[in-house]
Amino acid sequence: MSILIDAKSRIMVQGITGRRGRFHSERMLNNNSPLVGGTSPGKGGDWAFNGRIPVFDTVKDCVDATNADVSVLFVPPHATVDCILEAIEAGIKTIISVTGSVPVQDMMQVKSALRKSDSVLIGPNSPGILVPEIANAGIFPDHIVGAGDVALVSRSGTLSYEVLDILNEAGIGVSVAIGIGDDPIIGMDFKFFLELLESDPHTEQIVLVGGPGGESELVAANYIMESITKPVVAYVVGENLKASIMGSVFSRNSNFFLNSVERKTNAFIEAGALLAKNIEDIPCLLRR
Repeated sequence: MSILIDAKSRIMVQGITGRRGRFHSERMLNNNSPLVGGTSPGKGGDWAFNGRIPVFDTVKDCVDATNADVSVLFVPPHATVDCILEAIEAGIKTIISVTGSVPVQDMMQVKSALRKSDSVLIGPNSPGILVPEIANAGIFPDHIVGAGDVALVSRSGTLSYEVLDILNEAGIGVSVAIGIGDDPIIGMDFKFFLELLESDPHTEQIVLVGGPGGESELVAANYIMESITKPVVAYVVGENLKASIMGSVFSRNSNFFLNSVERKTNAFIEAGALLAKNIEDIPCLLRR
């Protein structure tokens, strides 16, 4: 059906009885996402949502009972590293951390554990993965866009919602939408997802939304040049800043910001991607 999650996925939620976890789990369940269980230490044996979803003390207990292979985290930042490591140890294939602001030292420990495992981490600070009409593992708005053959990969959760809404208004559906997260250290980067999308038979075009800071977009641009055969539309946050009335302010006080954006936009152009000046341009570029 898609990359990372599909109709056969079995999704669990870590932190299912917390305020955010309960709210978004119920949304996922009511929209027919394949939610099979959740964890809340000390509440194992309980049931959530009127007996529809079992609650377990540990991820291992949940995996043993439900065969869960995707986990979505709704836990406080200070608990996130332990929850991710617990999911890795339990053999969860796809781990999605909606929680953001995870300490850098914690994420360094997580990255080390990921290298020794078969798990994939999306986030921290990710809205999750949306496969329209199949599954919504995270906090993407319900029914924001229909099914289609355009994939969206974005650092920004808020901008991913805006892009999906614009695509929907233009009658363009998506095969998958992925928020990779924008904490200083994240799990999988743009290159990882581009590689998956290149081989995904349900994806014909790719929209990539990047931003200033870090090197992930530059690595992605190089990979697009060398290995991607599908059309790519790229939008980099702040690309049109110099032309705006705020340009002089940022030029004086944030040269690093502007230089970072300019390097990335130039890299995408050199890689052969179509560059959107504004997110409203994306549908027209996809139709070229």
